[in-house]
Amino acid sequence: MVHLTGDGQQLWRQVRTALPDHYPVGDKGYSTRKIRLDLRRRGIKAVIPERRDQIANRKRRGSRGGRPHPFDALTYKQRNLVEHCIGKLKQWRAIATRFDKLASRYLAGVTIASLMLRLRQAELSDTP
Repeated sequence: MVHLTGDGQQLWRQVRTALPDHYPVGDKGYSTRKIRLDLRRRGIKAVIPERRDQIANRKRRGSRGGRPHPFDALTYKQRNLVEHCIGKLKQWRAIATRFDKLASRYLAGVTIASLMLRLRQAELSDTP
């Protein structure tokens, strides 16, 4: 699963190479004709909800409006777990501000912060 947030077009160009083995889960900001056509051409099923204006336009056109895009609500709900994890990691100042400029050091910081969060969670669940 590829999680999409942030600057849509720039991020989309960066993750296109990772998509053949994954399916993107994005918010309504990624519900554009260009992105959906690109995914369809490549045979990738996206989990992206339709924007309110797209739904209204489709309904306004009636039978010529086409079918709604397929959408897996259960998979989209799992996106919430990713959002919460990123939010907890961003409580660490060095991660939130990307203090470490080298990718290897940044990854090490994310790994250490993740371990600390996991240990804290395990400690809280073990106490009676």
